[in-house]
Amino acid sequence: MNQRLLNQTAVITGGAQGLGEALAHRLDAEGCKVVVADINLDSAQKVAASLHDAIAVRVDVSDEQQVEAMVHSAVEHYGRLDLLISNAAILIAKPVTEFSGEQWKKMMDVNLVGYFLCAKAAAKVMIPNGKGSIIQINSKSGKKGSSKNSAYAAAKFGGIGLTQSLALELAEFGIRVNSICPGNLLNSPLWNDGPNALFKQYAKNQNITEEQVRQKYLNQVPLGRSCEYDDIANVMVFLASDEASYMTGQAINVTGGQEMR
Repeated sequence: MNQRLLNQTAVITGGAQGLGEALAHRLDAEGCKVVVADINLDSAQKVAASLHDAIAVRVDVSDEQQVEAMVHSAVEHYGRLDLLISNAAILIAKPVTEFSGEQWKKMMDVNLVGYFLCAKAAAKVMIPNGKGSIIQINSKSGKKGSSKNSAYAAAKFGGIGLTQSLALELAEFGIRVNSICPGNLLNSPLWNDGPNALFKQYAKNQNITEEQVRQKYLNQVPLGRSCEYDDIANVMVFLASDEASYMTGQAINVTGGQEMR
């Protein structure tokens, strides 16, 4: 296959599992040297070991010192940083009346402040090179409010505002900043595995069965299927490549037509 990101150095946060792991493998297949960053170092090391040229770094993206150390590790090991995929996120879904202030702040710290800290650290090392790409994995919830999921939507709306603002600020340095807004990954571990699986959370919140939740979300998609990892990876590779050299400040929907704004 034609490797479209050959010899780029990429950092991906939340790269140890799920979507992040899939994106790390795609970066590897496209020729990137990959820094797999995650709060779960053991899993990050397993992912890195499965790639051609990769290292693992433990990072809590809400901790500025750890984020700075993550970027330093990338530059120290590979000599440069070309691409940041800001993917780390958490999701707590509750009615607003049951949301504690502490949980709300945690959602903001990881999903929004974490993106800011990673972009800031990456920009510091990209600016002298006069080139770079920052891609945030956002959500369709960054475009449209989400019932009983207010903290996530608020953080993701903020992420798009940050993407647009950074794109304006960093354009003069040749750094492009974009977001990808996926639809529902109904076949992923996030939705299906463990006690906090989204199907379980949403079934409880909406007082319907898990199968009814699945059908409800499928019915909202004009193309009639779940979003898959490859759908997101394809757009990521395009945005990271020179083919997208005239694109910055965009929030690209990958939703099967569910969101068109």
